[in-house]
Amino acid sequence: MGFYVRTSLRAGPFRFTLSQAGMGVSTGIPGLRVRMGPRGNVVHMGRGAISYRTTAPDHDVVMNDVVNLVPAQPSDIVQQLQKAAKRRLYWPFALAALLVAGLVTGRFGLVIVAVGLPCVLWVALRDRAARAVVVMYDVTDEAAWRFDQLVTSITDLQRAHGFWLITASGAITSTHQFKVNAGASNLLRRLNASALLAGPRILVTNVAVPTLTAGNLSVHFLPDRVLFQNGRHVADLAYQHLHVGMEHARFIEEGPVPRDGTVVDSTWRYVNVKGGPDRRFKNNARLPILLYGRLILRSHSGLNLVWDASQAPLVHAVANTLHQSIAARPTVIHP
Repeated sequence: MGFYVRTSLRAGPFRFTLSQAGMGVSTGIPGLRVRMGPRGNVVHMGRGAISYRTTAPDHDVVMNDVVNLVPAQPSDIVQQLQKAAKRRLYWPFALAALLVAGLVTGRFGLVIVAVGLPCVLWVALRDRAARAVVVMYDVTDEAAWRFDQLVTSITDLQRAHGFWLITASGAITSTHQFKVNAGASNLLRRLNASALLAGPRILVTNVAVPTLTAGNLSVHFLPDRVLFQNGRHVADLAYQHLHVGMEHARFIEEGPVPRDGTVVDSTWRYVNVKGGPDRRFKNNARLPILLYGRLILRSHSGLNLVWDASQAPLVHAVANTLHQSIAARPTVIHP
């Protein structure tokens, strides 16, 4: 399927591959142990079932090896991501210490820096491996078709010239607010958003990861679950616990109008109680009212994300593909 982007993955000095024999790990350093690098995970999806396996933490890797995989719970991957996101980077401290040592040793400073740089590079590779979680997906049958449709719909959403995350909404309750806010019934605060194919930096995976992002918030759609990342905080939600809504939303646009937006009406910056222009204001601009597509993601646990896009059909396509994943409800094979 088109969503597979790589057959092998690299995390620091480790290279992971998935084959019929299992997960292979290779490294140019003999005797390096898997527990010194990231955990490897394999997710099999197909025929209405999901199974999870992860690498045993006490396995040696000598140049090239097939590591032992043990059964895992679905939550294991998220726990690994949460742990990796909170790990501290040590290479900046190593580099700073090396530079200070080079400065205080006078004429031997350049020699010390030259000798120490490979060590700093090794620490950087070690940091990169420690802050990575490797997940290899083996997706077949209808599960592969559903995820391919989701990847396509998020890719198409990139064509929208306007895309936002609604961060706050409040109803207008007084006549004065109505008159000075162009006759709007609600005030919205929004952030510019993006649709892209890029997972969290700590996740190293072999599939394209359709993502909606705005500010520090990112929503990553994986074949088996949805990941939510806000800074260093990572959480997940199974598709069957996600509630997706799609609707059309009229929006009074005071800023630049998206080129692909649909203008359905207009109003005035300042209106009277009947909705007409307030003649007391000399520079009372006419504002367009656009019809946007609105994607709503909710859950019983308190999730409530609202996204607006300038092209409603693109939002409708994303909502449809998410509904397909929600309706699938595959059986999780527990260890």
